[in-house]
Amino acid sequence: MNQDTCIARLEGVHKRYGAVTALDGIDLTIHRGELLALLGPNGAGKTTSISLLLGLHRADSGTVSLFGRDPQDIDARRRIGVMLQSANLPPTLKVKELLRLTASYYPQPRSVAECAGLAGITDLLDRRYVALSGGQQRRVQFAMALAGHPELLFLDEPTVGMDITSRQALWASIRQLVASGASVVLTTHYLEEAEALADRVCVIAKGRVVSEGTVDALRAHVAVRRIRCITATPADTVAAWPEVDTVSLQQGRLNIATTQAEAVVRRLLAVDADLSELEVQRAGLAEAFTEITRDSEAADAAQEAA
Repeated sequence: MNQDTCIARLEGVHKRYGAVTALDGIDLTIHRGELLALLGPNGAGKTTSISLLLGLHRADSGTVSLFGRDPQDIDARRRIGVMLQSANLPPTLKVKELLRLTASYYPQPRSVAECAGLAGITDLLDRRYVALSGGQQRRVQFAMALAGHPELLFLDEPTVGMDITSRQALWASIRQLVASGASVVLTTHYLEEAEALADRVCVIAKGRVVSEGTVDALRAHVAVRRIRCITATPADTVAAWPEVDTVSLQQGRLNIATTQAEAVVRRLLAVDADLSELEVQRAGLAEAFTEITRDSEAADAAQEAA
């Protein structure tokens, strides 16, 4: 991607907390108009990376920039919106009061009505924050993050506590913001969320980026395809084919794992012309993430043993 579109960067950044290395020379770029998903196991360095970009902490070494400035520069900070995992908000204020208070920090804020509409909380404006469910509170926090018309929005586990309907509504709002030119950095443990939203995915492990690319590029790390179908061909027969890795029978359907899906499908159709409900699926992002992190751990172990 063109470096001219880069609006935030970590370059060769190290960060330690006592004896713990949180970031180990990480390189990370965020570009205008993209949704970047940061994935990684707990303790990988995702939250520390965001904290540095927000100016909440300082790097021990390396370069951290936000819109070409120091992340603690007030002009840079006014161009971002933030929704962290936890938020300590005045519990007795009404939702509309929280939104007005947040908007007052910005020179040209969105209206309360626009923030509420984007976050799907118009019906909550007169409710006190303390009286809301966890999912409703997360939607209010999202509305507050939008108040300053951010060019770059940081969303740290944004849909925790939300039901499926609320989560999908928030996804639609996030897509709308990206389509309008905003950039979004998303951290999430819901891999289907990253799969649904991300233009680019960075997998972080032990304070370094171990893989990055589009969702499709990361899924390509896993060569196995999954075939499901209803067939009269016995599972034992299919399991004996050299192209097949594993076979199971579940609820009347054969489930086949193979790296040679086309060859297996041809054989299935050749032996059973009445085969039905045929599905062929590539690996999901969850499988790719598991394989990438496992490979990274194996490489680290081999390096330590050498």
